[in-house]
Parts: sequence; structure tokens; C-alpha cells
Amino acid sequence: MRILVCGANGQVGHEVVKRAAGFGLEALGMSRAMLDISQGEEVVRAVRQLQPGLIINAAAYTHVDNAETHAEQAYAVNRDGVGYLAEAAREAGIPLLHISTDYVFSGAANAPYRETDSVSPTGIYGASKQAGEVAVRSRLEQHLILRTSWVFGAHGHNFVKTMLRLARQRDALSVVNDQVGCPTYAGSIAEVLLELAARHARREELAWGLYHFGGQPACSWYDFAVEIFRQAEAGGLLPRRPQVTPICSAQYPTPARRPAWSVLDCRRFEEAFGLAAPDWHRDLASVLAALAVPRSANSLS
Repeated sequence: MRILVCGANGQVGHEVVKRAAGFGLEALGMSRAMLDISQGEEVVRAVRQLQPGLIINAAAYTHVDNAETHAEQAYAVNRDGVGYLAEAAREAGIPLLHISTDYVFSGAANAPYRETDSVSPTGIYGASKQAGEVAVRSRLEQHLILRTSWVFGAHGHNFVKTMLRLARQRDALSVVNDQVGCPTYAGSIAEVLLELAARHARREELAWGLYHFGGQPACSWYDFAVEIFRQAEAGGLLPRRPQVTPICSAQYPTPARRPAWSVLDCRRFEEAFGLAAPDWHRDLASVLAALAVPRSANSLS
């Protein structure tokens, strides 16, 4: 089956395209330059011409801080663009698998968020992504919205690569310790999306709807950084570990407020599809190994 992958240059989209053949799928990867989902006519034309059997949307406006001053751009992609994809999928009679975010929640909880919990985004990024969820649900029955969090991988910009870069430049770092979430490997997200696409290709019934999928166990950014440095030193990516000092969010102000609690309850996804949430420690090891060999092909950002 042919699948249309929007946002193919992003962390998850890149992994989807790279791994699709292993699931017996033909991936048509579209970068923003090839298909700008905020342009409705482009979306309709692409789906009609390419005739995919399923769409995976990994395209999004993801710059959390810039979204505060570029709300129109954020909504154009995260709400309007997703709506165009849902409409095109409905016209073609095909499903849409769409990636959303933990930022739809306020972060004020103290127990893992479930799909039935009320959303209350605190910034433009989260609000625009939540609007995208509504756009999908209101336009297309055959949809799967996958909320995930703290995405990292060997491709693109992310926390792991930033920490490695800073560790090479400094002997000591301060990292926020009062934000807790679920680091999630882009490759793991790609694999569950492709597994579901492959099941659809085999004409298996899928339980459409909204699901959570995040790495386990939950941790703080500080905990995540400490483990990154531990594994990187052991694997030869760093000559030595920097000293890491935990700080509170107030000591590292940002234009957009981050949720203090971004832990996702993934039981509904596991029960519906028999696919377990991944261990981010193991996935981190895979990413660091990919960054180590060859170094020239995986420049740190």
C-alpha cells in the first residue's frame, strides 16, 4: 500500500519514510517544500494525484516559543492544514494518522493524563494543536490521533542533540528539574504508526480515535540529561560528563510556559493495539549509537 507522509523532513516523518519498506509499505515522503499542508488546494491536488491508501501527518509548526508571536502561522499549519488533510482523506475514502502533543494539557495534574481528561493548553502551540485535533475529529471518521511528548532522535533538532552539543562546550550545565514528562523516540512513534498502517493495508479493523503514546518511565528534563550524559560518556560520544545542576523553571524563563506535568497514560493504546509504550533508556542508546557512527553523517545541532 502507498502512504502519503507529510512532514517528511521532521523527526517522525523522516523515520516513517526510512522504515516504511520494512512494513511492506511504499512511503511518499513530502517535505514542506514539496507539500505545504496549510495550502488547501495543494493538499487536495496531491491526494488526488498520488492516490495513497492512507495518510500519516507528521507536519506541524513545532517552535513552541515562536508560536507566541506567530500565532497565525501556527494555526495555519496545526489547525487549518490538518483540517485540509482530513477533508482530502474523507474525499478519497482513506484514513488519516495524525500526531498531536502533550501540550494540549495545562500540566497542572499529578497523575498520568488519560485521553478522557479535559484539555487546557497554556500557549499558542498547544492551543493550535488542540484545534487540529478538533479539525480531524469533526471531518473524518477514519482517523487516529496519537498524542506524544518530548520527541527525540538522531535526525533533526531535539533535546538529546542539544545536550550533547552543550556538553562539548561546557564543563557544567543547569537543567530544569520541575517539568516531568515522557521522552519518546521518533523511531518508536514511526514504527507504531507504520504497524497500524500495515494492519489497515491487510484490511484489519482498527479502533479509530484518540490515543496517548509516550516513552516510559516518566522523568524530569534533569533526569533525562543526566542519563544522556551517562550513556554518551560510556559510548565514547563525550570525553567526560559535565556537572549538571537541577534548577526550577523560574530560573530558565521562556516566552511560552511549558507544562510542569506532561506524563501520558498509554494504557488505552496498549490495550487497543497490543503495542507497548517504549523504554526511552533503550531508545536513547539506539540514538546515541546512530550519532556515533558515522559522526559526519549525523552532525549535532
